[in-house]
Amino acid sequence: MSFSLPVLLVVSLGYLLTLFGIAHATERGRLPGRWARHPLVYTLSLGVYAGTWAVYGAVGVAAEYGYGFLAYYLGISGAFLLAPVLLNPVMRIGRAYQLTSLADLFAFRYRSQWAGTLVTACTGIALMALLSMQIKAVSDSASLLTPNASPQLISTLFSVLVVLFAMLFGTRRDQTSGSHQGLVVAIAFDSLVKLGAMLLLGTTILFTVFDGPAGLNEWLAMPASGVSALSLSIEDGSWRALMLMSFAGALVLPHMYHMIFSENPSPRALSRASWGLPLYLLLLGLPVPLILWGGMALPVADGPAFYALTTAQTLGNPWLTMLMYVAGLSAASGLMIVSTLALAGMVLNHVVLPLRTPRDQGDIYRWLRWVKRLLIAVIIFAALLFHELMGRDLDLSTLGILALSGMLQLLPGALGVIYWPEGNRKGLISGLLAGLTLWAVTLVLPLSQTGDLLGWMDLPIAPEYDNWHIFTFISLGVNIVAFTLVSIISKTSAEESSAAQACSLGALSRPQRRELIAASSSDFVRQLADPLGYTVAKREVTRALEQLDLPPVEYRPYQLRRLRDQIEGNLSGLMGPSVAQDLVKRHLGFKPMVGSRTAQDIQYVERALGEYENRLTGLAGELDNLRRHYRQTLQNLPIPACSVGDDGEILMWNQAMAELTGISADEVVGARLLALPSHWRNLLDEFVHGPDLRRYKHRLDLRGRPHWLNLHKAALAGPDHHEGGSIILVEDQTETRLLEDELMHSERLASVGRLAAGVAHEVGNPVTGISSLAQNLKLETDDPDILETADQIQQQTRRISNILQSLMNFARTGNHAQANRYEPVRIRRCVDESINLLSLSDKGRGIDYSNECPEDLFVLGDEQRLVQVFVNLLANARDASPAGGAIRVSGNRDEYSAIIEVVDQGTGIPPDQLDHIFEPFYTTKGANQGTGLGLSLVYSIVEEHYGTINVESPASSESGRGTLVRLKLPAYEEEGNAATDSDNQGS
Repeated sequence: MSFSLPVLLVVSLGYLLTLFGIAHATERGRLPGRWARHPLVYTLSLGVYAGTWAVYGAVGVAAEYGYGFLAYYLGISGAFLLAPVLLNPVMRIGRAYQLTSLADLFAFRYRSQWAGTLVTACTGIALMALLSMQIKAVSDSASLLTPNASPQLISTLFSVLVVLFAMLFGTRRDQTSGSHQGLVVAIAFDSLVKLGAMLLLGTTILFTVFDGPAGLNEWLAMPASGVSALSLSIEDGSWRALMLMSFAGALVLPHMYHMIFSENPSPRALSRASWGLPLYLLLLGLPVPLILWGGMALPVADGPAFYALTTAQTLGNPWLTMLMYVAGLSAASGLMIVSTLALAGMVLNHVVLPLRTPRDQGDIYRWLRWVKRLLIAVIIFAALLFHELMGRDLDLSTLGILALSGMLQLLPGALGVIYWPEGNRKGLISGLLAGLTLWAVTLVLPLSQTGDLLGWMDLPIAPEYDNWHIFTFISLGVNIVAFTLVSIISKTSAEESSAAQACSLGALSRPQRRELIAASSSDFVRQLADPLGYTVAKREVTRALEQLDLPPVEYRPYQLRRLRDQIEGNLSGLMGPSVAQDLVKRHLGFKPMVGSRTAQDIQYVERALGEYENRLTGLAGELDNLRRHYRQTLQNLPIPACSVGDDGEILMWNQAMAELTGISADEVVGARLLALPSHWRNLLDEFVHGPDLRRYKHRLDLRGRPHWLNLHKAALAGPDHHEGGSIILVEDQTETRLLEDELMHSERLASVGRLAAGVAHEVGNPVTGISSLAQNLKLETDDPDILETADQIQQQTRRISNILQSLMNFARTGNHAQANRYEPVRIRRCVDESINLLSLSDKGRGIDYSNECPEDLFVLGDEQRLVQVFVNLLANARDASPAGGAIRVSGNRDEYSAIIEVVDQGTGIPPDQLDHIFEPFYTTKGANQGTGLGLSLVYSIVEEHYGTINVESPASSESGRGTLVRLKLPAYEEEGNAATDSDNQGS
C-alpha cells in the first residue's frame, strides 16, 4: 500500500494547521481557561519528551535489547518521582529569577556569561543529532509510503513546514505571564494523538494478527517465534547508561526544561505530573512489544524501527497506516518546535545579546521577536544540513544516543546548582570542556571518519560491539572529577557564593540593606531609558510595580529594592540573566557603602521566612515558631514601639504605634523617617539622632488635640546583633497630663475662690455703700460741684466693681476644665461677633476693622471664651490706634495649627514692656484707662485651648509703628481628613 506525495503533504500540512488552530484558539480565549490551565494538560504536554522514540525508536531497541527499551522511560520517571528534591528546587529558582533555560540557570548560579554560552554551545551541538533523528524518522516513514519520492525533498519540505510553525508558536507569548499557553495545549493534543495511535495499533494487532490474548500466548509458546530477545536478561552497561541519560533529560534537554519549568502553571501541576508522566509513559510503552511481535508474525520485510508504520501497511488498513504516519509526524514536529524554540532563546540570551545589545531599537520587543524567528530558522536548517551530511547514514537509536550522551555532560553542573554550593565557574567550565572533548573524540569524531558507528558501537545495526556506554561513563566521570577538583582548589567569588546560597536547597538569601541611587520608581524609568528606551523602560517598571502590587509612584527604600529585583528578573526572562544583571547593575546601582559592612535586609528575610512557613520542620520549624512568637509580642505590645536602622530606615512599626500616629505599618515599614508627616518626622528623627535616651512630656498636636508623650530610646547593637539601629518606645501621657491639670485647676479654683470670696466680702460691701451714699448725695443737693463729685465717686465705684468682676473671671479660668466639652468653632465668626460688640460702644467709631480669616478655619474650643479673647485684643488695638486707623485680623492653616494675627497701626509697645504685658494688673495704658487683667485673661483662655500667644512690636519695621499679636491654636479636623492629610504628607 502506498500514497502519493501530494496526499502526504496535504495530510502533514493539515495536521500542523490543526495544532496551530488549537494554539490560536487557546490564546484568543475560545478554549475555557480552566481547561487550558488544568494539571492534566500540563502533564500531557510533558509527553513531548518521547518524540519519535515513542513511535519508532522504542520498537527498534526492543528488537535488539528486549525490555531494555523501557530504560528510556524509567529514567525520566525516576526523575519525576524525585520531583520534591530534584525538580521543585529548580522550579523555585527559575520562578524567582525568571530563568527560562538551563543556560540561564548556569549563568545565574555560576555568575558567568561564559558558562551560559558554553551550555548553549553544548546544547546546540548535541541537539543537531536529536533534530536529525526527528527529520530522519519523518523522511524514512514518508519514503515507505511514497517509494518514488525523493527523501531529500521530503526532509526539506518537512523542515520548511516546521520552521514556519515554530516561528508562529515561538513568538505568540503571553506578555503578562511569559508563557506560551497555546503551545502547551497544542503539545498536549500532540501527546494524545501519539498515545491514541499506539494503543489503537497495539489493540488492532492483538485481535487481528493473534486473534486475541489466547492466540498471542500460543504464538509466544512456539519455539520459532523469534522473540527470544525479550526473554533475555538485560545487559548491564547499555541499559544503565540509557537510564542515566534519560534521568538527566528531565533537567538538561532543552525541550524538557522549557515544558517543565518555563511553561509550568503552578507547583500543584508539577506535583500531579510527578506521577502523571510516568503513568503516561507506561501506557505509551505497553503497545511496543505487541507491535514488535506483530511485525515478526506477519512478517514485515522492513526493519523493526518502522514496524509501527509497516505493520499497519501490511494489514492493508489505509486509515490506520495514515494515523501512524500522523503519529510519527506529530511526535517529530512537537519535539522540534519546542526544542528549537528553547534553543533559540538560549542562543539569543547567551550569544546574540552579549555581542549586540539592542540599545538603539525603538521597539526592543519587536526586535527580539524577529531575531528569535531568525534563530529558529537557522537552527532547523542547520539540523537539516547535519542530517544530509551525517544523520542520513545513521539509524534512529544511534542519533538518539549521540544526542543524549552529549547532553549528559550538563548533569554535574545542574546538580551542583542545588546540591553543591562550593562549585564555582572555573570548575564548571573545566569539567564541561574535559567531558565534551572526550565525548567528541570518542563518540562524535568517528562519525566524520567512518560515516557511521557500525564498527564500534553496540547498536541494533552493529550488535558485535558494545562499548558506547563505556565512553559515555568515562566522559561523564572525567567531567565530574575536573569539576570537583578545580572547584576545590580555586577561589569562589563573593557573587558566586551569594548566588549559590540563593540556589541551594533550603537556603535563604540574606541581601544587604543598601540605598539605591534612584529615589523613586520615576527615577527607575529615567535611568533605564538610556539602555532600553523610554517606552520600554516605562512598560517594564509599570509591569514590575503591578506584579508587586505597589503604587504607581514608589519611594520606600525596601520596596525600591524589591522593584529592582523584580525588574532584573523580568529582564532576565527577556534577555537572559547575565545581560539583565549587567544592565541593572550599571543603571540601577547602589550608593557607595559608608561603613565596612551593611545591615541585612530584614524585611526580605521576614518575607522569605513567611513563604517557607509550611516547609520548615524540626528545629528549624521550632525556631521559626519562636521568631513568630516574639514578632507577634512586639506587634501586640500595648505601648507604641518602632525600630529604626542606622540609615534611618523604619524596620518595625507595631499596631499601637499605628493607632497613635494614624499611619499603618504597610505605609512606612521599609521607608525612611524623612517620609513621615512633618510633626512625626521632626520628633522621631531629632530623638533618634540626638544624645538623649529619654524625653518626658513632649507636647505634640495630633488631629486638633494636644498630646503629651514620653519617649525612650535603646540601641539594638549587641554581641548577637552587629547591625546597629535603635528601638523607640512612645508612651502617650495625655490622659495622665489632663488629670494632673484638672487636679491642679481644682486646687487653684479653691484657693482663688476663697480669695475672691474674701475680696467680695471685704471690698464689695464698702464699695456698695460708697456708691449708695454718692447716689443719695446727688438727690440731696443741686450744687454742680457736689453733683460732679458724686458722679466721680460713682464712676470710681463702678471701676472697682469691674476690677472685681475681672478678677472673678480670671479665677474661674483654667487650663483644661472644659476640654471635654469643646466643639468646632469657626474663627471668622468669633472675630465678626467681637467686632460687632465693639461697634456698640461710642469709643473708636472711626476705626476700620478688617476680618480676613477664611471660612474653613476651625479650632476646637469654647466659642464664647474665644470671643472674649478677640474682644480684649481688638479693644486694646482700638485704644492704641489713631483716629481713622485700621485693624486687620487674618488667619491661615499651618499643618495641624491655626495661625491668627491681629495687627494695628498704633504707637506700639516699648521693648522693655513686652515681657510683662501678660502679667495680671500690668497695663501700658494711662491712669484710669485699664485694669491690667485683659491680656492676662486672654493668655489664660489661649492656654486653656492648648495654644500659644506672642506679641511683636513694632509690627512694621519700615514705619516703626503698630503691634502684631499672633495666636497659634490647634486646628480642628475630622478623623477622615486627618488620615488623608497624613497620607498626602507621607507621599
